[in-house]
Amino acid sequence: MPAPADFTPSPARPRATRIVGLGASAGGLAALEQFLGGVPEKSGLAYVVVQHMDPTQKALLAELLQRTTAMPVTEVSQSMRIEADVVYVIPPNTELTVAHGHLNLAAPSQRRGMRLPIDVLYSSLARDQRELAVGVVLSGMGSDGTQGLRAIQAQGGLTLVQEPTSAQFDAMPRSAIDAGAADIVTRPAEMASRIIASTGEGNAWVHGPLGLPEILDLLRERSRHDLSPYKTSTLTRRVERRMSVHALASMHQYALFLKENPQELDLLFKEMLIGVTSFFRDPSVWDEMKERVMPALLAGARAGAPLRAWVAGCSTGEEAYSLAMLFREGADALGLPPGVTMQIFASDLSADALAVARRGVYSRKVETDLGAERLARFFTVQQDGVAVAKEIREMVLFAQHDVILDPPFTKLDILCCRNLMIYFNATLQRRLIPLFHYSLRPGGTLLLGSSETVGRALDLFTPLAAKSRLFTRGDNAVRIRSVDFPVKRRFPSRPAAQESFLSSSTQAPANLQQLADQVLLREFSPAAVLVNEEGDILYISGRTGSYLEPAAGKANWNIHVMARPGIRVQVGAALRRAMHADGAIELRGLKLDDESALTLDVTVRRIQEPRSLAGMAMIVFKEVATAARRRAPGGTAHPLLLEDLDRANEEIRALRQEMRASAEDLQASNEELQSTNEELQSANEELTTSKEEAQSMNEELQTINAELHSKLEDLALAHSDMQNLLNSTDIATLFLDSTLNVRRFTEQIKRIVHLRESDVGRPLTELASTLIYPELHADARETLRTLAASEKQIATTDGHWFSVRIMPYRTLANVIQGVVITFVDITAAKELEARLRSA
Repeated sequence: MPAPADFTPSPARPRATRIVGLGASAGGLAALEQFLGGVPEKSGLAYVVVQHMDPTQKALLAELLQRTTAMPVTEVSQSMRIEADVVYVIPPNTELTVAHGHLNLAAPSQRRGMRLPIDVLYSSLARDQRELAVGVVLSGMGSDGTQGLRAIQAQGGLTLVQEPTSAQFDAMPRSAIDAGAADIVTRPAEMASRIIASTGEGNAWVHGPLGLPEILDLLRERSRHDLSPYKTSTLTRRVERRMSVHALASMHQYALFLKENPQELDLLFKEMLIGVTSFFRDPSVWDEMKERVMPALLAGARAGAPLRAWVAGCSTGEEAYSLAMLFREGADALGLPPGVTMQIFASDLSADALAVARRGVYSRKVETDLGAERLARFFTVQQDGVAVAKEIREMVLFAQHDVILDPPFTKLDILCCRNLMIYFNATLQRRLIPLFHYSLRPGGTLLLGSSETVGRALDLFTPLAAKSRLFTRGDNAVRIRSVDFPVKRRFPSRPAAQESFLSSSTQAPANLQQLADQVLLREFSPAAVLVNEEGDILYISGRTGSYLEPAAGKANWNIHVMARPGIRVQVGAALRRAMHADGAIELRGLKLDDESALTLDVTVRRIQEPRSLAGMAMIVFKEVATAARRRAPGGTAHPLLLEDLDRANEEIRALRQEMRASAEDLQASNEELQSTNEELQSANEELTTSKEEAQSMNEELQTINAELHSKLEDLALAHSDMQNLLNSTDIATLFLDSTLNVRRFTEQIKRIVHLRESDVGRPLTELASTLIYPELHADARETLRTLAASEKQIATTDGHWFSVRIMPYRTLANVIQGVVITFVDITAAKELEARLRSA
């Protein structure tokens, strides 16, 4: 087969400043200060800070952070170019994104209480910087930042989360850790050194993937999945991230670490499988599917023959559910009967992602991807998010499946494989394209990712819409023989020792009894099955194909599902009775269908011995000729048959009455529960909204409180500086307010005016002093009126002289709020003057 052209690699980008995103909320100021305090002045990185802030208040964050770092701290303006060794701070009431090395501002897309500015920044950072992106989540309430970190991880970037025990509010760090979005969990003061060590130029592992094959061998032995066909660059990035977590300098060291710590292999395997998806990702692609693919597909659909689709690499299931919703919208628009259905197989390697997909519950953040109409139609609001409706969830079957090793799903109408093959090398890509062609029905549709193509295999697929990567399966079957089917697992799911084989015909039997027993069991024993109490089939003896058949859909080895319709109800009822009875339950004269010439006798017996089979039941099938059972020799109806018929009629009548009564009770209960559920749902929505708004307000108040606390510390320090300055001048100073009451004074004033701390607020006229200055109050009032300074030399009763100066007290806003009186001791000057006069 001609080799398809390799997928177009991302163009080499000019070296740009590497950006570190810092996201914080309540309690985040202290964490940001600790982080920036550990950043050297010339780290070569840029730092973008997103802090939840009150949108109505002026931000002080840039001013407060500037005290902790020598790097310039600036508030972001529109289209600001990012430079190294600069800290950028988000302004209030905005959303911040990164594009082509510039910072862009936009109005918030959500109402207050629903905003997730950290996720917005980190998602754009992942798109712009890809594997160079670095995201940090610090103290805060809620879960903002978790989805953004996952987007950075998916691109191969580095994510760090504050250790919850060191955070004032640990909700945001714990959310990121619980989601598996944290590469490094540490204290803020240690983060800068870990980032610089991980992004440095001197790391040994950037020079080549030495030791990578050894790591892949360890992974293969542990997970039973072979990752060697993945692109080396992808594998190397994923391994490097785990190396940075453990501060290891080479892949060889990491391989040794893996051998000593097998649990790290599980974490590494999960790291390899991180995927990013969303509902209706790339809306233009889904519009193309809705307008061109789905109508043609539904036009040929018929009841009883479900359409089949496969979503390979489904991650957490959003894309599979998107396809189900698109089908339902198209079917309803055309008015197709309920019998027209679609069976969607969604597969992935990650068991954790599949568990999320099967649950079908997502956060409220998906509302922006879905729109109000789809959200109301296909989802129900729950306390922990939104849940996919039952009719959509039942259309999708999730399974753990390795596209490299496991056989593919076949007879498909749609095969969706988006952004999966970009991680595979060219050899595996060439193998998968013919395999996808084989899996599709003639005229089936293949949907690839925006960076993927079928290469040179254009004779297998015809482009339907090249821009959206939609292809139609071609009818050329000449090259089908070159398909490489993964029909054999390279790693068996169970050891070969557990397989059981029939004895070879050439092997001599142990004795004559064993040989006779084998012949009797093979030739004369009736068909039978061994089941447990739930009806799961554990063992099959003989040929049971006439009585049992596999059900459509996921393999289900249960007697209630596999029994033929003609005997399913009777066998199920007999099994339930037998599990509570001591003897055998016998059913006689059962007919598989109306056209059969045979009737069936079924015996169900609960097993008590041996003890290893206790609690199980054996169901034995025995065919009997119809004539021998239905007529007696004289031509009259067999009395046993009539007795069985009467008993069956009585049971049917009793069951019908019970079902009617139960149906009425259930209907009444259902109506009451629906009414109650609607009321509770309405109340829950209101409470959720109030909770989110209160949480947002609380986070903003926490931020403001932290800023004000920092300001108070500054003011206290300034007050101490002023007090020390006044005391150091050794000048007695008295501060009076606009009504000439004492506001503040220095220690030196106590030698002149008798003042104590409790005298603050007392009028000047009530103060006792040693000054011979009865006009002091009048001069102070005159200064307050005219704003002219007054200065006089005044003697005291104890023989001292002071220069008394009265000046207006002006604030920074040039407002007069009292007077300041200073007392300078001039006693020595007066004594010298007196001696000079006498001389």
